[in-house]
Amino acid sequence: MDRRFLLAMALMAVIFFGPGLLFKRPPPQPIVAVDSLGFPRPDSVVDDAAAAPQAAPAVSDLPQDTLLAVPEDTVVVTSELYQYRFSTRGGRLVSAVLADYTYTIDSLKSQNVELMLPGSDLLALRLIVGRDTLRLDDWVFLPTAETITVDQPARLGLSATQGGVTVTLDYRFEPGTYQVAVTGSVTGLGPNGGLLLIGMGPGLANTEENRKENTREMGFVTRNGGSDLTRFSSLDPGETVIEPGPFEWVAIKSKYFVTAVLAVDEGATPLSGVTASVPLTAPKNPETADLWVSQPVTADGAFRYRLYAGPLEYPRLKAIGHGFDDVNPYGWPGLKSIIRPVAVAARWVLVWMHETLNLPYGWVLILFGILIRIVLWPLNQKAMRSSIRMQAVQPLMKEMQAKYKDQPEKLQKETFKLYKEHNVNPLGGCWPMLLPFPVLIALFFVFQNTIELRGVSFLWLPDLAQADPLYIIPLLMGLSMFAVSKVGQMGMEPNPQMKTMLYVMPVMMTVLFARFASGLNLYYTVQNLVSVPQQWLLAKERLKANPPKKDKPSAPPAKTETPGHQPRPKQLKRKKRR
Repeated sequence: MDRRFLLAMALMAVIFFGPGLLFKRPPPQPIVAVDSLGFPRPDSVVDDAAAAPQAAPAVSDLPQDTLLAVPEDTVVVTSELYQYRFSTRGGRLVSAVLADYTYTIDSLKSQNVELMLPGSDLLALRLIVGRDTLRLDDWVFLPTAETITVDQPARLGLSATQGGVTVTLDYRFEPGTYQVAVTGSVTGLGPNGGLLLIGMGPGLANTEENRKENTREMGFVTRNGGSDLTRFSSLDPGETVIEPGPFEWVAIKSKYFVTAVLAVDEGATPLSGVTASVPLTAPKNPETADLWVSQPVTADGAFRYRLYAGPLEYPRLKAIGHGFDDVNPYGWPGLKSIIRPVAVAARWVLVWMHETLNLPYGWVLILFGILIRIVLWPLNQKAMRSSIRMQAVQPLMKEMQAKYKDQPEKLQKETFKLYKEHNVNPLGGCWPMLLPFPVLIALFFVFQNTIELRGVSFLWLPDLAQADPLYIIPLLMGLSMFAVSKVGQMGMEPNPQMKTMLYVMPVMMTVLFARFASGLNLYYTVQNLVSVPQQWLLAKERLKANPPKKDKPSAPPAKTETPGHQPRPKQLKRKKRR
C-alpha cells in the first residue's frame, strides 16, 4: 500500500469531510503446543504429556542403507504458459519461467520472468512422526520422465525409499492453467500418522524495475474465512511468525505474481498452520522469509494439495474459488468490502474495453474517464443546483441568525422551515466531490495490482502503472484541477476559504500524485477536463439566479465654502437694446 495515496486521501478528507479512521490488523494469536519447527501438532500426534511447549527434538537419523545413490537431476515440464523445473532431490520446484511475461527491468526486458529465487525449496517436504523429523527434501527421488510437454493432461511420478519408509509423489498438469495437482503417500507411519511440512520457499524473485514498490508488496497471505496479508518488510531480522490454521490456502505474493499451496480439493486436509522465519542476517525491511506450511497426514499416509505458480490474473484466481482472488488485495483492511467491488468492476470494464474495442489502455482510460463523467452528469447537476439554491437563501439565513441569535432552538426550527420552503438540501452540494471518490480510490488499487496494466506504455509514458518520469501528467492534473475550481467559483460571493482552496488544493494534489501511477493521473486529468463544461454551465445558471448586486450611484459631493470667501453676486444678463 502506498502511504502517499493514503496521505492524499486523508488530507482531502480533512479539508472536505473530517478525519478518517485508521484500521489495524490484530496481531496473530499465539500457539501453545508446537513441534520442533514451530508448527502446531495435530491431535493425533500430540499426546497429553506433549500439550505444553517442548524442547526442540533432534532430527531423526534413519539408516541410510536404502539411500538411492543417484545424483540430483532436473525434470523439465513445458506448457504454452510456463516451463517448470522439478529437482529429483526432494521433488521441489526450483524454476518457474512464465512464457507470457517479461521483466520490466531495463537490462532484462527481452527475457521471460523467473519466479523462483536461487535455492528455492517450494514443495520441499519434511515429515514429523512422533518426535522425529524426516527431511524428505534431502532424499533423491526417481522420476518417471525426464521431460514432459503439457499439450494434454500429463503426469510426473516421483518415488524414494529410506529406512523402511517409502514416499511417492504424483504431479498432474493440465494445459491452459498454472495449477499442479499434487498427491502423495508415505508408508510406515504407524497408527498416529504424522505432520507434513510443505516448503513455500523464501519468497519470489524481483521482476520489476521499481524494486522498492515490488518489495513493498512482498508477503504471505493466509485464508481462513477471510484473507490476511503479512508483508515481509514488516518483520524484523530474526523474527518468527507462527499462525495457526486451519487454512484453505497459503500464498507468497509480489506485486504481480504468486505461488500458493491450496488444500481446496475434495478430500484434502486443510493446512493446519504456517511458520515464517526471517534470518538474523537479513537487512531491515526484509524482502524474503523462510516459509513452511503444515498438513496433517492420517495413518494411511495419504496427502494431497494443489500448487499455483503464476501471475495474479484475476479471472484465473477467481476461477479457482475459495476466495483465492482475494490474494490480490483490492482495498485496505476494514474497507475491502466497500472498495473491492468497485475496483473489480473498474478492472473488468478497462480490460473489456481494451479487448472489445481493440484500443490501447491509454485511450481506454481517456474514454473511461469521459464515460464516468457522463454517467455522473445528472447527479452532479442535481447536487450543484442544490448548492445554487443554498447560496440563494444565504441572505435570509443571515437575517435569521441575527434575529434568533439568543434562541438556538428557534433558530434551528426556522432554518429547517426555510430549507423546506426553498427546497434546499444542505448536504446536496457535497455530491460533486463525493461521487468520483470511490472510483478514484478503486483505480488506485487497480493500477497497483492489475497485471494487465503492467509495462503498458502510452504516448510519452513508458508504463501506465508507474509514475511519469517527466512529471508532465501530474502537472496537467494539477492545472486541470485549478481550472475546475476556478470555473466552479464563478458567481459565488468572495470567500477566503474558497480562495485558499483554489490555489492550495491543486498544488497539494500535484505534489502528492507526482509519484503515483501515470495512468491514475491520466484518468483524473480527463475527469477534471470533462467536468469543466458542466461547471461553466452551472456557473452561468448561478449568475442568472443570483445576479451580482449593482452599487447605486452616489450623489455628487456638496460644495463647501472656504472661510472668508464671499460668493460673487449673480450678474443679471442685460437685455439688448433695440
